[in-house]
Amino acid sequence: MTSSALASSVPGSLNPAQRARDWERLAEEELDVLVVGGGVTGVGCALDAVTRGLSVGLIEQRDVASGTSSRSSKLLHGGLRYLEQRDFALVREALHERSLLSSSICPHLVRPVSFLLPLTHRVWQRIYYGAGVLLYDLLALGRRNPLPRHRHLSRRKALELVPGLDEDFMIGAIRYYDAQVDDARHTLTVARTAARHGAAVVTSARLTGLLREGDKVVGATVVDVESGDEIQVRAKKVVNATGVWLDEIQDMVGASGLRVTAAKGVHIVVPHDAIDSDSGLILRTPTSVLFVIPWGRHWLVGTTDTSYELDRAHPAASASDIDYILEHANEALRRPLTRDDIVGVYAGLRPLVSGKADDTARLSREHAVLEPVPGLISIAGGKYTTYRVMAADTIDMVADGLDRKVPGSCTERLPLIGADQWAVIKDAGPALAAEHGLSAAIVERLLWRHGSRVNDVLAVVDADPALAEELPGGGYIAAEVVYAARHEGALHLDDVLARRMRISIETDQRGLLVAEQAAALMAPELGWDEARVGQEVELWRTRIDAERAANAAPDDDSADEVRRAALDSRGLTDT
Repeated sequence: MTSSALASSVPGSLNPAQRARDWERLAEEELDVLVVGGGVTGVGCALDAVTRGLSVGLIEQRDVASGTSSRSSKLLHGGLRYLEQRDFALVREALHERSLLSSSICPHLVRPVSFLLPLTHRVWQRIYYGAGVLLYDLLALGRRNPLPRHRHLSRRKALELVPGLDEDFMIGAIRYYDAQVDDARHTLTVARTAARHGAAVVTSARLTGLLREGDKVVGATVVDVESGDEIQVRAKKVVNATGVWLDEIQDMVGASGLRVTAAKGVHIVVPHDAIDSDSGLILRTPTSVLFVIPWGRHWLVGTTDTSYELDRAHPAASASDIDYILEHANEALRRPLTRDDIVGVYAGLRPLVSGKADDTARLSREHAVLEPVPGLISIAGGKYTTYRVMAADTIDMVADGLDRKVPGSCTERLPLIGADQWAVIKDAGPALAAEHGLSAAIVERLLWRHGSRVNDVLAVVDADPALAEELPGGGYIAAEVVYAARHEGALHLDDVLARRMRISIETDQRGLLVAEQAAALMAPELGWDEARVGQEVELWRTRIDAERAANAAPDDDSADEVRRAALDSRGLTDT
C-alpha cells in the first residue's frame, strides 16, 4: 500500500497533503471559530467546537504541544494540595476529569501511578494527611474511579516499598494513587481527534494580526512559517488559547481585563536505578511539594515554581533550579542524587491568571474565560487535568455570540483516537509481537502510545520490515519516526525527538545519537534534500549544546542568554 493510500485510511491523519488542504480552507472559508494555540487547551477547544457542529480552524506557530503542554509533571491529578485550601469543588472537578480520561476518553494513554507520602511527625500528620487522602478518595467515588484506595503504612512497610528512602526521614507513610499521561502524546491525540471530526489543524502557522470591522474582531492574518505565504482567515469568533502569549494577542487590539503571568517549573530526569523504589514519592518542601514520578525506565523529579519573564518559547533551566531539586530530593533519599545521574532536564511555563475580571468574564476557580473585545475570546489559566472543562466553558461563550442555536458540549462522552476497542486490544501485545516480528516490550509501548490504532504503526513496519529497527535511546523503532512525519504532523526533527517520542529527555545523549538517522527517515516523507537533513541535525545539536550550557548557568538571566544562542527550528523568536 502506498503512503498516500495509508494516509487516507488513518483517521485524523495530519499528513503534509492534509496540511496543504487545511491551509487552503483557512484562506477561503469563513469559519465559525478560529482557535489560536496548539496546547492542550487550544486543541481541546477545537475538538469541543467541531463536535458541536461548528466550522473550526486551529493554528499553532510551532508544533502541537510545543510549549507548556509537553513540559508538565505528566500527571492527571485532582490536586491533593487544594484540599488544604478547602477548595473541594476544584478537587472534585479534577477527579471527575481524571476518571473520565482514565476510563473512557483515553484509557490507552493513562496509567495509574502510586505515590508514597512520608510522615515525619507522629500522630498529627497521620490524622491530618490521612483525613486529606481519605477525602481525596471519597471525592473520586461514584465517578468510575479506576484507581486503588489509599493505605496507611508503618515505617517498615514503607521501606519495603521504597528501600531508597532514608529510614530516619520518616516515621511512617501513606500510599495513594493518581494517574499519569504523556502530555505531548495526549495533546496530539486531541488535535488528531479534532481533525478527524473536521477541524482544519495547521501548525507552523503564526498569527501576525487580528482583522477588525469596527470594534469587532472578524479573523486574523496568518503566515505560513514554512513557506512565508500570508493569508487572511475570516472567522465569526477568534479564541485566544495561547497560554503565556495571551497578553500579546490581546494587546493587538488594545484589549484589557485579565492578564497572564508565567511561573517556571523545572524537572530533572534520572534513570530508574538511581532511586530504589517501587512507588513514586511526594515530598513536602518549605514552599510547595516535590514529586518523584515513575516514568518508564526513568524518574521525573520536580518541580520548581518561580516567576519568569524571559524567553517564553524556550524557557531555560538554570543550575539554581537543578540544585533546588537535588537538595530537596536528597533530604529524603538514602543514596543522594548527583548531577552525574541526570540524563534530561526540561522547563515549562504555567500561565497564571492575574488582574481582575469584569462582567464579561466567566471565572471557574483556576481558569477564566472572557471576551475582552467583541469577537475575541480568551481562555486563561487552568490546569492540564481540566483542559476539557476549560474548552467547554470557552465554546459555551463562543456559542452565546453566534446567530444560531449551538448544542452543548459532548466531549465528556467522546473517546479520543485509539480509545475505541481498547478493552479488546490492550492485552494483544504478545500476539501482535509474534505476528509482526517485534519484541513484546516494543509492542507494549506502542499499545500505550497508540491504543487501538497500533495497527496503523505496525502497517508501516509490514510495508518496510527494515523500519522495525530499534533506535538508539531504547524503546522506539524507526517506523515511529516515519509515522510521525506521515500522520502526526511532525514538520521538523525536534517535533519527533522532543514530542512524538521523548528521546530528548530519556538518554544522556539527549537524542544526538539518533538525530541523523531520524532526520534521514523523515526526509522522504517531507521532501527534504541532503542539505535540509544536515540543517535539521545541526539545529538539534545546537539546541542540545545550548540547553546543557543553560543548565550550568547560575541563574535565569544567564541561562536564558545562552539558551537563546540556539536558533529555533522554525526560525521564530520570542518578543
